[in-house]
Amino acid sequence: MAQKNNTTIKDISYYKKKFWKLFLYGFGVMILFFTLASWGFFGSMPSFEDLENPESNLATEVISSDGVTIGKFYNENRTPIKFEDLPPSIVKALVATEDERFYEHSGIDARRTLGAALKLGSDGGASTLTQQLAKLLFHGEGSSFKPFRIIQKVKEWIIAIKLERQYTKNEIISMYLNKADFVNTAVGIRSAAKVYFGKEPRDLTIDEAAMFVGMLKNPSLYNPLRRLEKVRLRRNTVLGQMVRNGALSEQAKDTLEQKPIILNFRPESHKEGTATYFREYLREYMKNWAKENKKSDGSDYDIYSDGLKIYTTIDSKIQEHAEEAVQAHMKNLQQEFFNEQKTNKNAPFVNITDAETKTIIDKAMKNSERWRVLKDLEKSDEEIIASFGVKTKMKIFSWKGEIDTLMTPLDSIRYYKHFLQAGLMSMEPQTGHIKAWVGGIDYKYFQYDHVGQGARQVGSTFKPFVYATAIEQLGMSPCDTIIDSPFMIHKGKHNVTEDWEPKNSDRQYRGMVTLKRALALSINTVSAKLIDKTGPEAVVTMTEKLGVNSEIPIQPSIALGAVDITVEDMVAAYSTFANQGVYIKPQFISRIEDKNGVVLYEPVPESHDVLNKDIAYAVIKLLEGVTESGSGVRLRTQGGGSGDNRWTGYPYMFTNPIAGKTGTSQNQSDGWFIGMVPNLVTGVWVGCEDRSARFKGITYGQGATAALPIWGYMMKKCYEDPDLQVSKDPFQRPDNLSIKVDCYERKRDTIADSTAVPIEEEQNTEEFGL
Repeated sequence: MAQKNNTTIKDISYYKKKFWKLFLYGFGVMILFFTLASWGFFGSMPSFEDLENPESNLATEVISSDGVTIGKFYNENRTPIKFEDLPPSIVKALVATEDERFYEHSGIDARRTLGAALKLGSDGGASTLTQQLAKLLFHGEGSSFKPFRIIQKVKEWIIAIKLERQYTKNEIISMYLNKADFVNTAVGIRSAAKVYFGKEPRDLTIDEAAMFVGMLKNPSLYNPLRRLEKVRLRRNTVLGQMVRNGALSEQAKDTLEQKPIILNFRPESHKEGTATYFREYLREYMKNWAKENKKSDGSDYDIYSDGLKIYTTIDSKIQEHAEEAVQAHMKNLQQEFFNEQKTNKNAPFVNITDAETKTIIDKAMKNSERWRVLKDLEKSDEEIIASFGVKTKMKIFSWKGEIDTLMTPLDSIRYYKHFLQAGLMSMEPQTGHIKAWVGGIDYKYFQYDHVGQGARQVGSTFKPFVYATAIEQLGMSPCDTIIDSPFMIHKGKHNVTEDWEPKNSDRQYRGMVTLKRALALSINTVSAKLIDKTGPEAVVTMTEKLGVNSEIPIQPSIALGAVDITVEDMVAAYSTFANQGVYIKPQFISRIEDKNGVVLYEPVPESHDVLNKDIAYAVIKLLEGVTESGSGVRLRTQGGGSGDNRWTGYPYMFTNPIAGKTGTSQNQSDGWFIGMVPNLVTGVWVGCEDRSARFKGITYGQGATAALPIWGYMMKKCYEDPDLQVSKDPFQRPDNLSIKVDCYERKRDTIADSTAVPIEEEQNTEEFGL
C-alpha cells in the first residue's frame, strides 16, 4: 500500500514538474512572441514618434469670414475635433455599446478576452476601444487568415497598451471618433454630423448620437441612405445599452425609440455644396502656393491630407444670398429663353451659318471628356465621331433637377449650349475682401468659371472709365453739358482705319445734356465725343490703373464697351470709385494655418492711388444717376405683372443711395449690371457659353433685364439679413469738394443703355419670378 502511495506521489510530482515546465516554456514562448512582435519581427510596429503623431490624413478646411466651413479639400474627408467639443451623449453611448469597462482597463479587457477565447471567437471579438483605435490607426482591416489574424491581434494588444500609456482615456475616445468611417464621404464624427445632419457634433441630439454609435459596428450595413429602418433598429439597441449602463433612463429611451431618423444629408464633395466655383479657384491657387511655400523639412504641403485651415474672405451669408439670387432669376430667365428657341430651327444659335454651327459643335466634341477618353484608347477620329451619334443612358442637368434619359452625346452638346450662364462677384471696396463668388449656375455640370476665368464683352459698363478719364484729363464735372448730336471720327484720327460714326440705340439725339444725364441714358455719341477729346490712350491707361488685366485696343470704339473683361476685374475697377480713388487688388484669403494653428501665410494687401477723392466721388454721383433716372431706376420701383413664369414686377423698392451701371453687348450676347453701396460692390454677368447663342431681342437680352434682377434680389436678401451690415448710407463726400456734382435738371425720357429700348417700352416689360 505504501509502495502504491509512493508511486502515486511520484506520478503527481512528475506531472507537476511536467505542467510547470510546459507552463514556463509556454509563457516563455508567449513572452518571446510578444517581444518579437513589438520589435517588428512580424511586421512593422509604430515607433514612439508614430504614437506621438499618428498618421492622420486630415482634410483641409475652407472657412468663411464668419467662421463657417464652406468646403474641404481631402483624400479622406476628416476634420479632427477635441474631446471637449463632443456631446456627452455620444461618449456615453460609445462606451456603453463598444466597451463597458473602458475606464477600468489599460487597453486590454482581460474578462472579455478570456470569454472570447473560451468561445473560440464565435460570439465576436473582444476588442476594446483602444484596440479598435490601434487597428484604425496603424494596420487597417488586416487579414482574415487565422494565423495572421492571431499575429494581428497580438499587435493590436501591444499598440493598445502603448496608446494607453501615451494618451488619456478622453484623448483615446476623441481619436477614435475622429478616425471612424461613417461612409458617404464622412470620415470622423465632425464630418459625419455635418454630412448627415448639417450640424456640429456638439449640437447632436441623443438619438442622433446613438445612430452614429450604432453605425460603428458595420458602417456599410448600417448606412442611413440605404437601410434607414435597419439603422433605426440598431440605434434603438444603442439606446438600450445606455439604459443598461445607467447613461439613460428607461422613460427617455422609450420616447427616443419612437422618433424617426430625419436626415439633412449634405454631401461634402468637391462638386457640391456652397461656393463650388470659388473653392475650385482656391484649389488651383493652393496648389501653386504649396509648391512655393515649403515645410520646415523642405517637403511640399499636401492640401488634401495636411489638415490646413484656409480662412477666406467669403461671407457665408452673402454667398448664400448670391447663390439663391442666381438660382431664382436664372431658372425663370432660362424658361423665357427656351420659349423663344422653340421657333428657331438652329436653336440656340442666332444668325450664323450651318458651317459656323458645325464649327461650334465640332469644337465642343473635341473638348469633351468622351473625346479624351476614346483618344487615350487609341480610337480614330472617325470612330469617336460615330460614337457621338449613338444613344446612351445619361443624367442631364435641368432646373427641375437631374433627369435620367437616353440621348446621343451629340444631342447633349446642343442641349447644354441652350443654357444661360451667370457670373457674380461681391467685394468690400475698402479692404479688397471678396465676399461672394458665383462662377456659374451649377458646378457639377458647368465647370467653366465666369468670374475669374471668362472675359466677356462689357458693353456700357465700360463707359464710366471714359467719363472718369474726361473728368481727370479735361477738368469736367457731372454737371457740365455736352451736345448729343451726330458725330464722326474720320479716318486717320486716333489710328482709325475708316470713318467711325456711332449711333444712339434709339436713333434719337437730345441736344444739350449734362454728363450725369448722358451716362444715365448711356448716350453713345457723348461717350464717343469724350474719348475723342481725351484720346483712347488715356482711357486705356486709366483702365490699366483700375486693375483691368485684359488687353485693351487703343481705338475710339472702346468707348462703347467692345472690350472683353472678367467680372473680377470689373468689380475691382468699380470698387476704386467707391474707395475714394484707391485701387485694392481683390483678396480672397485672410490667412492659412497648419493643423496645429500655426499661421503659415497672411497676405499683404496690394493697393495704389488711381484718382483723387473728388474725381472718384464725381464718378459715384454719375453712377447714382443711372439708378435715379436711367436703366437702374427699376431698382426703386414696384412694377406689376401676372402669369406663371412671367415677369412679376420689380419687388426691390430701394430708397438708399445706389451707384451702378448696366451694360449690353452687341446682339445681346452679354448682359451686365454692376451695383455699388458704400461697403459692397457686386458685378453680375449673364449670357450663354457661345456668343452666337442669345436672345433675339432686347427685351430679355439687355443687362437691365438679364443681370440687374440678380443684384436686386441678392441685395434685398442682404438687407433683410440681421447678421449682415450691408450699408444703406450715402457714399462718403470728400471735405471741400472741388467738383460740382449736384445737378438740377428737368427729367426727360430715359433709355436702358447703349443698345436698349426707350424707357416707355421697358416699363411694359414685366420682371418674372422675383
